[in-house]
Amino acid sequence: MPIGITLQRLRADDPNADVVAGWTFAAWGNLYPGNTLAQAIKDTRHQCGESGVPSLFVAIHGETPVGTACLIANDMSTRPALTPWLASLFVVPEWRGQGIASALVRRVEAEAQACGLEHFYLYTPDQQALYQRLGWQAVEDVEYRGEHVTIMRRQLVST
Repeated sequence: MPIGITLQRLRADDPNADVVAGWTFAAWGNLYPGNTLAQAIKDTRHQCGESGVPSLFVAIHGETPVGTACLIANDMSTRPALTPWLASLFVVPEWRGQGIASALVRRVEAEAQACGLEHFYLYTPDQQALYQRLGWQAVEDVEYRGEHVTIMRRQLVST
């Protein structure tokens, strides 16, 4: 991860919550027809828990957010039994390829482990290789909201 980048828990009253909501709405808003940026901001602020599920983290350079990831109860309406989820991993394009995404995934994993979770999930249409390098395993390939995605699982403790 680049020097000068810190990972911080995002608070609901932090102005960067609007920035993060803008990123995630631009990246994935099309998957939720009828959703608005205002709703995305509300949802993002709701994900800003004090610990455990939900929690939202940002990678910060100086005062500027450059990436985000969160731990939420559910990210796939067709799989309500799978919980919790790593979701909304996003790094600003000019900051990609520098280890920020991996650091954010590790931070969310640490949060999950700290609250006693044994495993958690994610889905991705195209970043399977990144997650596999970080210890995630593919569970199932499915169609979700018009996209072909892979559900992946991360085991946090030995069973």
